Amino acid sequence: MVPSGRKHSGKSAKPSVGDQAIRAYEFEQEDKKDLSGSEEDAIEEKTSTLEKHGKKRSSAVVEDMGGEVQNMLERFGADINKSLLAKRKRLEMYTKASLKTSNQKLENVWKIQQEQRQKLNQEYSQQFLTLFQQWDMDMQKAEEQEEKLAVSIMLSFVAL
Repeated sequence: MVPSGRKHSGKSAKPSVGDQAIRAYEFEQEDKKDLSGSEEDAIEEKTSTLEKHGKKRSSAVVEDMGGEVQNMLERFGADINKSLLAKRKRLEMYTKASLKTSNQKLENVWKIQQEQRQKLNQEYSQQFLTLFQQWDMDMQKAEEQEEKLAVSIMLSFVAL
């Protein structure tokens, strides 16, 4: 958008690169009109030589730019590789730390469960021992009562 307060004429103050190239070409054409054939050939030869050197220079510039771009890409690739290596190391560190804490938690849970099983086993053994002792006392009482009953039956038969 055009800022308010200023008028935009539609043309820029500086001539464009294309306009400059056309003017340079027109200038060469005007110079050629005044020259004879041999002079014109000499100028064309100079122009072609300049164009060749210009192309060599431009290809050298492109090669230099290509080298710079290649260098930038290599540095960029090296930076990416360093970044990936650092991330890989952090991932390994975090994974190891996570595994370590997970193993510690599992060992802790295993110890707690083993202690609970041992406690439950002791409680069961105590209950069984108490029940067995009660049963043993009941059996002794039953045997004593059986003996008493047998003696009383014998005495009642003898008394008859």
